[in-house]
Amino acid sequence: MEIYRDLTPAGRECAVALGMFDGLHLGHRKVISLALEGAARGLAPAVLTFADNPKLRGIDGGALLSQKEKIRLLREMGVEFLYLLDFASVKNISAEDFVRSVLKNACMAEEACCGFNYTFGRGGKAGSGELRRLCAACGIGVSVAPAVLADGEPVSSTRIRARIRAGDVEKAALLLGRPFGYELPVVPGQHLGRRLGTPTLNQRIPPESVLPKFGVYASLAEAEGRSFCGVTNVGVHPTVGVSRAALAETWMPEYAGPPLYGRETRVSLLKFLRPERKFPSLAALQEEIRRNGAQSLAYFREKFPDSGAR
Repeated sequence: MEIYRDLTPAGRECAVALGMFDGLHLGHRKVISLALEGAARGLAPAVLTFADNPKLRGIDGGALLSQKEKIRLLREMGVEFLYLLDFASVKNISAEDFVRSVLKNACMAEEACCGFNYTFGRGGKAGSGELRRLCAACGIGVSVAPAVLADGEPVSSTRIRARIRAGDVEKAALLLGRPFGYELPVVPGQHLGRRLGTPTLNQRIPPESVLPKFGVYASLAEAEGRSFCGVTNVGVHPTVGVSRAALAETWMPEYAGPPLYGRETRVSLLKFLRPERKFPSLAALQEEIRRNGAQSLAYFREKFPDSGAR
């Protein structure tokens, strides 16, 4: 996949999916699938999106995935060209100039694909109807994906963030089309887990990321090229002294490999087990961690009996 952070011409005629794609959820994937279908007509599948999402600024909720994860997922989907633009560089372009200069001249679009609620142009005042009109004048076809519904309502990043903040990661996974999680560096901690016999992967949750409900989750952790059952605590660790920033600490009951400090490791949250709470002693905390580990193993083996993960 070729990645452009400016309006470098693609060099091939493309079918271009348009959108913020901040979660790459089921609705977003429907739009991108329309561009992927262009390959059968000789068009290179492309995505035009933004390096930052201005809608998230100042909103308590945050990003559903990092830019690195977005790039990885788009590559896995089969996208050949990715325009990852700075929103500020195009926000004042008129709708007409966007179609002519960006879609036609830079992306070499023969087809533009968008969602039912897509907006573009200065102030975001133009919608899919205007896109059809302007693209027709430039010889560009337009495909508009209808809403993807779940429980009678459109799948949206807003709904998914709300489910994650409520701890309902199982529902969030249904809307995303994959489990929600983090791919973050493992950092040194207080080594308390090691002393308790439950060594953990410590990961600092970035301030720009969506913050799950504080508590303990059954999880899936990737380490040494394999997948392992995990139990993850997201929070501030009230039993051993409240931390100033949210941390995700994951114990893998059946992992016996080397420490993973400095490595970027993905942890997916599968099921909420209990809220974070303060325990009267380290012994009580240790007992509860082991109980949660047993719960996670039972859940994991029930839900993923053929996954090959441990």
